[in-house]
Amino acid sequence: MLYLIAAGVALSVGLMVVALASLLPAQARPSRSRLVELGLDDAFSRDAFARRSRARNRTKELLAYLGQKIDTPKRQWGTVRTRLVHAGYRQASALPIFLGARILAAGVLYFYGVLIGMALGAPGGLAIFLGLWGAAAGWLIPNFLLSTRITRRQKALQKILPDAVDLLVICVEAGLGLNQAFQRVALEMRHAGDLFTTEISQMNLEIRAGTPRDQALMGLADRTGVADLRSLATMLIQTERFGTSVADSLRIHADTMRTKRQQRAEEEAAKTTIKIVFPLAICIFPALFVVILGPALIQIMSAFAGLGD
Repeated sequence: MLYLIAAGVALSVGLMVVALASLLPAQARPSRSRLVELGLDDAFSRDAFARRSRARNRTKELLAYLGQKIDTPKRQWGTVRTRLVHAGYRQASALPIFLGARILAAGVLYFYGVLIGMALGAPGGLAIFLGLWGAAAGWLIPNFLLSTRITRRQKALQKILPDAVDLLVICVEAGLGLNQAFQRVALEMRHAGDLFTTEISQMNLEIRAGTPRDQALMGLADRTGVADLRSLATMLIQTERFGTSVADSLRIHADTMRTKRQQRAEEEAAKTTIKIVFPLAICIFPALFVVILGPALIQIMSAFAGLGD
């Protein structure tokens, strides 16, 4: 019975890994990208990519179907929608897919908890209790992964933003308008990552489509959830409203942002001494004590053994 349970757990874990892998977009290898540029990409690779896309779409449809069961109009998911937007998931189906992933993870981990309880020989009530703990963990894990993605995106934007504002100051002082300066910044900051370039490009497209610049700037801050971007948008809106110099305001704001970045770096450096205490106490100090005190303890034990003789 124990071997059957272990085999079932291993098989279900393998199926879950395959399902999660199908959700991830296929990463193009450099060799395949070069073949595509030369027009030498074979039909087999295209068919494999198409099959992977179909499998990913089917998995998303399944998760969306599960999520729609609890995504009722009576429930308000405003906070979850906002967090999904901050994480970069802005499709209409993002919320049902996320809720479906939480339901599926809760069901799978409930099944694992019951199986583990049965494998350990626990009573039926205790096995069900372990399953409930697994279901609770499965419901929280997607939320934790979403928070991790939001934090990573916001840190990446905060890291690149002072340099982007410095470049924006240079463009404005060179005579470019604010809209053209944003376009130039998006073009020049491509080497630093696609995230910032994508957000600025979307803001520029909104302005071209007729959205007022103040609404486009606040939309950029709302999409990312970065406090520094919100302060930049507020400063630009107030500068335009009161008619002050954009270049001077941007220069002062750029100095402030550089100071904030330096303070964040100093704060992280100060936290290092506290964070390193736990690895030292758990991993390094015990091994160090064994190496230093081990020979001495062996000699002491040998001496006491000789006295007994």
